[in-house]
Amino acid sequence: MSNDHSLIHRPVSRRLVLAGALAAPAVLRFTGTAHAATTLKISHQFPSSSGEEGDFRDRLVRRFAAEVTKRTNGELAFEVYPGSSLMKTNAQFSALRKGALDLSLYPISYAGGEAPECNIGLMPGLVVSYDQGLAWRTKPVGQAFSEYLEGKGVKILTWVWQAGGVASREKPLIAPEDAKGMKIRGGSREMDMVLQAAGAAVLSLPSNELYVAMQTGACDAGITSSTSLISFRLEELAKQLTTGRGKSYWFMLEPLLISKAVFDKLPKAQQDVMTAVGLEMEAFGKAGAMADDTKVAEVFAKAGAKIHDLDAATVEKWRAIARDTAWKDYSAKSAGCANLMKLAQEVPA
Repeated sequence: MSNDHSLIHRPVSRRLVLAGALAAPAVLRFTGTAHAATTLKISHQFPSSSGEEGDFRDRLVRRFAAEVTKRTNGELAFEVYPGSSLMKTNAQFSALRKGALDLSLYPISYAGGEAPECNIGLMPGLVVSYDQGLAWRTKPVGQAFSEYLEGKGVKILTWVWQAGGVASREKPLIAPEDAKGMKIRGGSREMDMVLQAAGAAVLSLPSNELYVAMQTGACDAGITSSTSLISFRLEELAKQLTTGRGKSYWFMLEPLLISKAVFDKLPKAQQDVMTAVGLEMEAFGKAGAMADDTKVAEVFAKAGAKIHDLDAATVEKWRAIARDTAWKDYSAKSAGCANLMKLAQEVPA
């Protein structure tokens, strides 16, 4: 795999994004080709990275782009827009469906408002390990979900799962009983249902807006992926961290997506390259996510936060609430949702 950073050209930065990253697109081109390149735009909400440092999700899309450009001899080139610098976070899924955006690495549960089945991508307690989540791709649940998304105009190139943890301003959030009276960002409609059942008030906002919400006191605690806890610098505000290392009831599907309209217009050879490289990126995504599950504890501890880990009994408490609330609610939405829930439960942990 090419790590030739001379292939990455960064135009003058346009604006500052949260976490202090410069939100300039990275234009990835393979030099020496005689053919005009088709340039595709990749948008995501996460901070920009540099080389081997920084948010692994940004590094994943840059690796993907560089490798596809290399293997197509420059016939495909890419512009990477981190930090929601091309369009707002919540607009990206709709733009993919319409062909107005080419690719995005996107928390799939954010699309639940317009595509309710997508909420299975952040269903508390349903996925409890990386291997279980990544097994979806070859199991009936993954095939059914992929078909559903393609029917909505979106295609998965890389399955990326991330465990999550909780950053709290003051009081730790470990077991369900801790949630009572707290204002918490859960990350999905279904996680919000579980938190409300435990006695919390909930806030619905993208993870890149969590820093300001916690800073202003609008939010007491935020649940998000380990990588986002680091990238959005929540250790600056939190005195408590509950990690997702080892065990977690919070796993989010955050795949690399391409507009099906865009994909279908590409020559078969280019489609095959994108599909192959997308599959190869899964190992990088898993390694990056798992590394951050450990790194987040180190970052928060260094900043003075108290660190907590989950045990099996506590995870089961959360799962019990989820089964009685979110799982039932989701399954009752439609026959498609009920089928996805059934198939997901058939994948062993």
